[in-house]
Amino acid sequence: MLSLEGGGVFTHNGHAVAHYLVDDGPAALAAVTAAGLGTTVVRDVAITRLDQDKPGQLGALARMLGDAGVNVLVQYSDHAGNLVLLVSDEHTTVCRDTIVRWEQG
Repeated sequence: MLSLEGGGVFTHNGHAVAHYLVDDGPAALAAVTAAGLGTTVVRDVAITRLDQDKPGQLGALARMLGDAGVNVLVQYSDHAGNLVLLVSDEHTTVCRDTIVRWEQG
């Protein structure tokens, strides 16, 4: 059994795109494929936490990511309140490095 930890459905170029956060990507891929739900890709995400008591956190992190050349494709919060970022594969390492700097203040 799989648990969805966060995610949602978005529209891009008139097509619905579902993005769900799971703990076990290969098992999720197998379940979606077996159900015949269409094209499926497993992607890695970057996760961090914002200080909800401090205004401007998302904007400040977005500025750091932009300055580092990271293009965020999808951003949402998971069920635990963490910020989930999906970026292109070539930006994953830079995104994670930027998040480490963000978390260190």
